[in-house]
Amino acid sequence: MKNMAKPVVAVVGRPNVGKSTIFNRIAGERISIVEDTPGVTRDRIYAHGEWIGKQFDLIDTGGIEISDQPFVTQIRQQAEIAIDEADVIVFLVDIKSGLTDADEQVAQILYRSSKPVVLAVNKVDNMELRSEVYDFYALGFGDPYPISGVHGIGVGDLLDAVVAEFPDDAENVEDNSIRFSLIGRPNVGKSSLVNAILGEHRVIVSNVAGTTRDAIDTKFTTDDGTEFSMVDTAGMKKQGKIYENTERYAMLRAMRAIDNSDIVLVVLNAEEGIREFDKRIAGYAHEAGRGVIIVVNKWDAVENKDTKTMQAFEQIIRDEFQYLSYAPIVFVSAKTKQRLIKLPPLIKQVYEHHTKRIQSATLNDVLMDALAANPAPSSNGKRLRVYYGTQVSVQPPTFVIFVNDPDMMHFSYERYLENQIRNAFDFTGTPIHLIKRRRK
Repeated sequence: MKNMAKPVVAVVGRPNVGKSTIFNRIAGERISIVEDTPGVTRDRIYAHGEWIGKQFDLIDTGGIEISDQPFVTQIRQQAEIAIDEADVIVFLVDIKSGLTDADEQVAQILYRSSKPVVLAVNKVDNMELRSEVYDFYALGFGDPYPISGVHGIGVGDLLDAVVAEFPDDAENVEDNSIRFSLIGRPNVGKSSLVNAILGEHRVIVSNVAGTTRDAIDTKFTTDDGTEFSMVDTAGMKKQGKIYENTERYAMLRAMRAIDNSDIVLVVLNAEEGIREFDKRIAGYAHEAGRGVIIVVNKWDAVENKDTKTMQAFEQIIRDEFQYLSYAPIVFVSAKTKQRLIKLPPLIKQVYEHHTKRIQSATLNDVLMDALAANPAPSSNGKRLRVYYGTQVSVQPPTFVIFVNDPDMMHFSYERYLENQIRNAFDFTGTPIHLIKRRRK
């Protein structure tokens, strides 16, 4: 039994109604920049939330910035993205501004969706303002929930209403397949890779960046009976051009796919090399603790290759993605099918490493050998003592190391112990986490 895609909640509204404040309040941490000026949201637009034991993903649409677009067009685009992505929409308005034409425009867009909408009236910072909440009944979304994002007033009642709208089958869906996603910039060839792996055309493929319009999870089974579920993150549900070249939206789709995957294939374009966006989404896969494989696509298009070309490119990748030193690198071509046959077995192997468990006795033999070869450091006459370790979870493999003083374990020695564990047990393709804990 796997925990599948969590419900998605999107916060929608015209600029300056407090979307980022509410986003931070629900997420429980300040991850969007909050400033009392319209349109300043520039930071993370995606977070995890939890309420009464229900986990969900949260989108702040104010952070989805579509450049060179009129104000009204941007509102429409952000609302439509939320409609596409969300299971439940929080429609946020502002008591201090009252009901505006822009609110009506957002409401008109939301009417056309089949998604449940919960109306929240923000900035109701005192009881005297509550009588003005009734004006918002005119929007036609039932009872408005008066809240104060700054003070947290009423947010619990709002979340009760949101959670009540979650689909019943959002959690604990039976799925024994290995779920993997392909992430990367537009036009690195993700859709072509999907088609080539499947051996049939199930998604739109074009040389124009941003042409895929359907997010597709495709199941397939290899000859050895292994079942895979493949997610193509290029997917965008609306026809037309309004989502093209919106990097924030591409990031949103990638992050959601990563969270719903066991293994992530970071796809690079051999012709174009490495871009900053590649590093950003690969970093998110690493932070999320997923297994990672770096796939260099369009290798057939690289001209004047010799025996050292691949080695040189691999070295560039290692330099640029130092935090992914554990990730295997595969050079492929969706066009010629070069080396594609290697991908499913490699994904399976990385998944096995990602879910591997090590017996405590075996682990401690390795730790003791590591301590003998390179004794723990001392500071101010006090020596770090490492007592024992144990594996506490998988996906990724996570180890607790019990010591006399966690503060004495320097990052470099922690890295040394991680490397010794990796040398003893094959964890290719997966991060491993070490947690230092004082022995009681």
